[in-house]
Amino acid sequence: MKTGSRTEDIANYVIARGEVRIDELVSHFGVSRMTIHRDIDRLAEQGVLRKLHGAVTAQPSGIYESLFRYRENVAMTEKQALADAAFAEIQPGQVVLLDDSTTANALAPMLAEAAPLTVVTNSVPASLALRDCDGIDLISVGGDYHRTYNAYIGHLCLNALRGLRVDLLVCSASAIKGTAAFIQDQQVVAVKQAMMESAARRILLADHTKFGKTALHLLDDLTAFDAVYVNDALPAATAEALKAAGVHLKLVKTSSK
Repeated sequence: MKTGSRTEDIANYVIARGEVRIDELVSHFGVSRMTIHRDIDRLAEQGVLRKLHGAVTAQPSGIYESLFRYRENVAMTEKQALADAAFAEIQPGQVVLLDDSTTANALAPMLAEAAPLTVVTNSVPASLALRDCDGIDLISVGGDYHRTYNAYIGHLCLNALRGLRVDLLVCSASAIKGTAAFIQDQQVVAVKQAMMESAARRILLADHTKFGKTALHLLDDLTAFDAVYVNDALPAATAEALKAAGVHLKLVKTSSK
Protein backbone atom coordinates (compact mmCIF):
# COMPACT_ATOMS: atom_id res chain seq x y z
CA MET A 1 0.00 0.00 0.00
CA LYS A 2 1.38 3.41 -0.94
CA THR A 3 2.15 5.82 1.89
CA GLY A 4 -0.42 8.43 0.82
CA SER A 5 -3.17 5.85 0.50
CA ARG A 6 -2.25 4.21 3.82
CA THR A 7 -2.23 7.46 5.80
CA GLU A 8 -5.65 8.33 4.39
CA ASP A 9 -6.93 4.86 5.33
CA ILE A 10 -5.51 5.30 8.83
CA ALA A 11 -7.31 8.64 9.16
CA ASN A 12 -10.59 7.06 8.00
CA TYR A 13 -10.13 4.13 10.42
CA VAL A 14 -9.46 6.34 13.45
CA ILE A 15 -12.16 8.90 12.67
CA ALA A 16 -14.73 6.09 12.32
CA ARG A 17 -13.82 4.80 15.81
CA GLY A 18 -12.89 7.98 17.69
CA GLU A 19 -9.86 6.48 19.47
CA VAL A 20 -7.63 3.56 18.48
CA ARG A 21 -4.66 1.91 20.17
CA ILE A 22 -1.35 1.94 18.27
CA ASP A 23 -1.14 -1.86 18.53
CA GLU A 24 -4.51 -2.17 16.79
CA LEU A 25 -3.31 -0.02 13.90
CA VAL A 26 -0.13 -2.09 13.56
CA SER A 27 -2.19 -5.28 13.43
CA HIS A 28 -4.90 -3.93 11.14
CA PHE A 29 -2.60 -2.37 8.53
CA GLY A 30 0.10 -5.02 8.68
CA VAL A 31 3.04 -2.65 8.92
CA SER A 32 5.69 -2.01 11.52
CA ARG A 33 5.14 0.04 14.65
CA MET A 34 7.71 2.55 13.37
CA THR A 35 5.77 2.97 10.12
CA ILE A 36 2.50 3.54 11.98
CA HIS A 37 4.15 6.14 14.22
CA ARG A 38 5.57 7.91 11.17
CA ASP A 39 2.16 7.98 9.45
CA ILE A 40 0.45 9.20 12.61
CA ASP A 41 3.06 11.93 13.06
CA ARG A 42 2.33 13.10 9.51
CA LEU A 43 -1.43 13.17 10.16
CA ALA A 44 -0.92 14.94 13.49
CA GLU A 45 1.12 17.65 11.75
CA GLN A 46 -1.79 18.14 9.34
CA GLY A 47 -4.23 18.51 12.22
CA VAL A 48 -6.15 15.36 11.33
CA LEU A 49 -5.33 13.18 14.35
CA ARG A 50 -4.07 13.73 17.88
CA LYS A 51 -1.37 11.43 19.21
CA LEU A 52 -1.67 10.13 22.78
CA HIS A 53 0.44 7.75 24.84
CA GLY A 54 -0.08 4.40 23.13
CA ALA A 55 -3.14 5.57 21.20
CA VAL A 56 -4.44 8.09 18.68
CA THR A 57 -7.72 10.02 18.58
CA ALA A 58 -9.71 11.67 15.84
CA GLN A 59 -9.30 15.39 15.55
CA PRO A 60 -11.52 16.40 12.63
CA SER A 61 -10.32 19.52 10.92
CA GLY A 62 -11.01 21.61 7.87
CA ILE A 63 -7.93 20.09 6.27
CA TYR A 64 -9.21 16.53 6.44
CA GLU A 65 -12.79 17.49 5.68
CA SER A 66 -11.54 19.20 2.49
CA LEU A 67 -10.24 15.92 1.05
CA PHE A 68 -12.28 14.98 -2.02
CA ARG A 69 -12.16 11.27 -1.15
CA TYR A 70 -13.58 12.04 2.27
CA ARG A 71 -16.25 14.45 1.04
CA GLU A 72 -17.58 12.20 -1.71
CA ASN A 73 -18.64 9.60 0.87
CA VAL A 74 -20.41 12.04 3.20
CA ALA A 75 -24.21 12.62 2.98
CA MET A 76 -24.42 10.73 -0.32
CA THR A 77 -28.23 10.41 -0.30
CA GLU A 78 -28.65 14.12 0.36
CA LYS A 79 -26.15 15.10 -2.33
CA GLN A 80 -27.92 13.00 -4.94
CA ALA A 81 -31.28 14.55 -4.02
CA LEU A 82 -29.76 18.03 -4.36
CA ALA A 83 -28.20 17.09 -7.70
CA ASP A 84 -31.58 15.83 -8.94
CA ALA A 85 -33.17 19.15 -7.94
CA ALA A 86 -30.42 21.17 -9.61
CA PHE A 87 -30.89 19.20 -12.82
CA ALA A 88 -34.34 20.77 -13.19
CA GLU A 89 -32.60 24.16 -13.50
CA ILE A 90 -30.73 23.13 -16.64
CA GLN A 91 -32.01 23.79 -20.14
CA PRO A 92 -30.56 22.41 -23.40
CA GLY A 93 -28.23 24.86 -25.09
CA GLN A 94 -26.98 26.44 -21.87
CA VAL A 95 -23.42 26.93 -20.70
CA VAL A 96 -23.21 25.31 -17.26
CA LEU A 97 -20.34 25.80 -14.82
CA LEU A 98 -19.61 23.19 -12.12
CA ASP A 99 -17.25 23.81 -9.20
CA ASP A 100 -15.04 21.18 -7.57
CA SER A 101 -17.59 20.20 -4.90
CA THR A 102 -18.69 16.59 -4.54
CA THR A 103 -22.30 17.79 -4.63
CA ALA A 104 -21.82 19.38 -8.06
CA ASN A 105 -19.94 16.25 -9.11
CA ALA A 106 -23.06 14.20 -8.33
CA LEU A 107 -24.81 16.26 -11.01
CA ALA A 108 -22.15 15.75 -13.71
CA PRO A 109 -23.16 12.23 -14.88
CA MET A 110 -26.75 13.43 -15.39
CA LEU A 111 -25.93 16.28 -17.74
CA ALA A 112 -25.90 14.20 -20.92
CA GLU A 113 -29.69 13.91 -20.52
CA ALA A 114 -29.98 17.69 -21.02
CA ALA A 115 -27.69 17.85 -24.07
CA PRO A 116 -26.74 19.81 -26.02
CA LEU A 117 -24.79 21.65 -23.33
CA THR A 118 -21.46 23.34 -22.87
CA VAL A 119 -20.04 22.39 -19.48
CA VAL A 120 -17.18 24.25 -17.85
CA THR A 121 -15.45 22.83 -14.78
CA ASN A 122 -12.22 22.80 -12.81
CA SER A 123 -13.09 19.40 -11.35
CA VAL A 124 -11.15 16.39 -12.60
CA PRO A 125 -13.89 13.83 -11.70
CA ALA A 126 -16.57 15.92 -13.44
CA SER A 127 -14.37 16.22 -16.55
CA LEU A 128 -13.82 12.46 -16.59
CA ALA A 129 -17.56 11.83 -16.22
CA LEU A 130 -18.37 14.09 -19.19
CA ARG A 131 -15.47 13.61 -21.58
CA ASP A 132 -17.14 10.92 -23.72
CA CYS A 133 -20.72 12.24 -23.56
CA ASP A 134 -22.39 12.98 -26.89
CA GLY A 135 -23.83 16.48 -27.02
CA ILE A 136 -21.57 17.82 -24.27
CA ASP A 137 -18.95 20.39 -25.22
CA LEU A 138 -16.53 20.17 -22.33
CA ILE A 139 -14.25 22.99 -21.24
CA SER A 140 -11.85 21.82 -18.55
CA VAL A 141 -10.42 24.86 -16.78
CA GLY A 142 -6.75 24.21 -16.09
CA GLY A 143 -4.33 25.60 -13.56
CA ASP A 144 -2.43 24.13 -10.64
CA TYR A 145 -3.69 20.64 -9.86
CA HIS A 146 -4.49 20.20 -6.17
CA ARG A 147 -4.75 16.59 -4.95
CA THR A 148 -6.80 17.53 -1.88
CA TYR A 149 -9.64 18.83 -4.02
CA ASN A 150 -8.95 16.71 -7.12
CA ALA A 151 -9.32 19.94 -9.06
CA TYR A 152 -7.45 22.81 -10.68
CA ILE A 153 -7.01 26.07 -8.79
CA GLY A 154 -4.51 28.95 -8.80
CA HIS A 155 -4.03 32.04 -10.95
CA LEU A 156 -4.15 30.22 -14.31
CA CYS A 157 -7.56 28.85 -13.38
CA LEU A 158 -8.68 32.31 -12.22
CA ASN A 159 -7.56 33.95 -15.46
CA ALA A 160 -9.44 31.39 -17.54
CA LEU A 161 -12.64 31.84 -15.53
CA ARG A 162 -12.48 35.63 -15.75
CA GLY A 163 -12.60 35.36 -19.53
CA LEU A 164 -15.80 33.29 -19.55
CA ARG A 165 -19.51 34.07 -19.26
CA VAL A 166 -21.86 31.21 -18.40
CA ASP A 167 -25.61 30.81 -18.00
CA LEU A 168 -25.62 28.81 -14.78
CA LEU A 169 -23.22 28.06 -11.94
CA VAL A 170 -23.77 25.04 -9.70
CA CYS A 171 -21.55 25.11 -6.62
CA SER A 172 -21.36 24.32 -2.94
CA ALA A 173 -19.63 25.52 0.24
CA SER A 174 -17.80 23.92 3.15
CA ALA A 175 -19.89 25.45 5.93
CA ILE A 176 -22.78 27.85 6.55
CA LYS A 177 -23.29 30.00 9.63
CA GLY A 178 -26.27 32.33 9.70
CA THR A 179 -26.52 33.56 6.11
CA ALA A 180 -22.78 33.35 5.40
CA ALA A 181 -21.13 30.60 3.34
CA PHE A 182 -17.54 29.63 4.14
CA ILE A 183 -14.66 27.74 2.52
CA GLN A 184 -11.53 26.46 4.25
CA ASP A 185 -8.94 27.32 1.56
CA GLN A 186 -8.40 30.88 0.32
CA GLN A 187 -7.33 29.67 -3.14
CA VAL A 188 -10.59 27.76 -3.50
CA VAL A 189 -12.53 30.83 -2.35
CA ALA A 190 -10.90 32.90 -5.09
CA VAL A 191 -11.85 30.33 -7.75
CA LYS A 192 -15.46 30.06 -6.56
CA GLN A 193 -15.82 33.85 -6.41
CA ALA A 194 -14.52 34.11 -9.97
CA MET A 195 -17.10 31.50 -10.96
CA MET A 196 -19.84 33.54 -9.33
CA GLU A 197 -18.78 36.66 -11.20
CA SER A 198 -18.92 34.83 -14.53
CA ALA A 199 -22.43 33.40 -14.06
CA ALA A 200 -25.77 34.92 -15.03
CA ARG A 201 -27.52 32.61 -12.53
CA ARG A 202 -25.95 31.08 -9.43
CA ILE A 203 -27.27 28.17 -7.41
CA LEU A 204 -25.77 26.76 -4.23
CA LEU A 205 -26.27 23.16 -3.14
CA ALA A 206 -25.72 22.41 0.56
CA ASP A 207 -26.82 19.47 2.66
CA HIS A 208 -28.14 20.19 6.15
CA THR A 209 -24.95 18.98 7.91
CA LYS A 210 -23.08 22.07 6.72
CA PHE A 211 -25.29 24.49 8.66
CA GLY A 212 -24.24 25.92 12.00
CA LYS A 213 -20.56 25.50 11.09
CA THR A 214 -17.81 27.83 9.92
CA ALA A 215 -14.61 27.50 7.93
CA LEU A 216 -11.67 29.86 7.70
CA HIS A 217 -12.65 32.09 4.76
CA LEU A 218 -15.90 33.81 3.81
CA LEU A 219 -17.23 32.91 0.36
CA ASP A 220 -20.29 35.16 0.24
CA ASP A 221 -23.69 35.78 1.75
CA LEU A 222 -26.38 33.29 0.78
CA THR A 223 -28.43 36.17 -0.65
CA ALA A 224 -25.82 36.40 -3.44
CA PHE A 225 -27.26 33.18 -4.89
CA ASP A 226 -30.38 33.00 -7.03
CA ALA A 227 -31.33 29.75 -5.31
CA VAL A 228 -30.02 27.81 -2.33
CA TYR A 229 -31.04 24.15 -2.39
CA VAL A 230 -30.98 22.32 0.95
CA ASN A 231 -32.36 18.92 1.87
CA ASP A 232 -35.43 18.93 4.09
CA ALA A 233 -33.60 17.72 7.21
CA LEU A 234 -32.72 21.36 7.82
CA PRO A 235 -34.43 22.46 11.06
CA ALA A 236 -37.64 24.40 10.40
CA ALA A 237 -36.49 27.35 12.52
CA THR A 238 -33.29 27.64 10.49
CA ALA A 239 -35.22 27.51 7.24
CA GLU A 240 -37.61 30.23 8.38
CA ALA A 241 -34.75 32.45 9.53
CA LEU A 242 -33.02 32.09 6.17
CA LYS A 243 -36.19 32.97 4.26
CA ALA A 244 -36.78 35.97 6.51
CA ALA A 245 -33.24 37.16 5.73
CA GLY A 246 -33.99 37.16 2.02
CA VAL A 247 -32.34 33.85 1.10
CA HIS A 248 -33.99 32.14 -1.89
CA LEU A 249 -34.23 28.82 -0.09
CA LYS A 250 -35.52 25.69 -1.81
CA LEU A 251 -36.04 22.63 0.38
CA VAL A 252 -35.48 19.28 -1.30
CA LYS A 253 -37.15 16.10 -0.09
CA THR A 254 -34.84 13.18 0.57
CA SER A 255 -35.85 9.55 0.57
CA SER A 256 -34.21 9.05 3.97
CA LYS A 257 -36.77 11.25 5.69
